[in-house]
Amino acid sequence: MPKVSHQPEAVEKLLAMQPAATAALSREIIRVIAAAHPQLGIHVKWNAPAFFFTGEMAPFDAKTYARDLLVFNLRQKGHVLLIFPTGNLINDVSGLLEGAYADGRRMVRIYSVDDLAGKAPDLQHLIRLWIEKVAQ
Repeated sequence: MPKVSHQPEAVEKLLAMQPAATAALSREIIRVIAAAHPQLGIHVKWNAPAFFFTGEMAPFDAKTYARDLLVFNLRQKGHVLLIFPTGNLINDVSGLLEGAYADGRRMVRIYSVDDLAGKAPDLQHLIRLWIEKVAQ
């Protein structure tokens, strides 16, 4: 097992400093993402909750963020933005991923718990597709 930094306490501390609605929605998003695959870890990266793959991977350049699944952007008004740094690896037929950035980023916007409930199956499927691409 690779050496990884799993820090749910640090994430909770960060969420406790957010507006109540953002924190509550973020906690629900975290629950949905964590349920997608057993080899996901969570920590604070770029001053936000971030998920990463904890399983075995082929060697990679750390600057490629190959282990990083997604990072939250909590600074949005009215929604939580999920940024997939290597989202271009995912063949998204659901249309959930937004953007086509040259660096490979893709985004998902979550506006409410109800919005999350509707997007959860596709979000979890996209996470599993991403893991299939990066896992050894």
